[in-house]
Amino acid sequence: MVGRVHHTGVVVRSLDEAYALFRDTLGLALLKEELLPDQGVRAALLDLGNSLLELLEPVQPDTGIARYLERRGEGLHHVCLETDDIHAELARLASQGVPLIDEAPRAGLTGTIAFLHPSALHGVLVELVHGPTAFRPPR
Repeated sequence: MVGRVHHTGVVVRSLDEAYALFRDTLGLALLKEELLPDQGVRAALLDLGNSLLELLEPVQPDTGIARYLERRGEGLHHVCLETDDIHAELARLASQGVPLIDEAPRAGLTGTIAFLHPSALHGVLVELVHGPTAFRPPR
């Protein structure tokens, strides 16, 4: 089963410009920044206290994030929910007919991840992250 909201993903044109608001003005601590070449993004995690904010800047024009930014502009991209067993959860959801983007988990910025298709979730792109491997804010 799924648990708490792990993070919320937001697409931005520029991480540096987004840092001016989220880090410098709102005071959110930057926990991690990484280039993910296989996804064509530069990604950052900021600490929200009980969850994380993931900022996604496209660095290649032919990727899903770049197309999203071009079509919809900056803003909310996805909600990520924790699960204790991502393999079992994907199998359970598939057996119930939930359309999956990722039929098998893969490595992501926050741990082992998989995406569910927004058509099954009222237009919301949902990411699952495997709980035990999920990146957590320091306490």
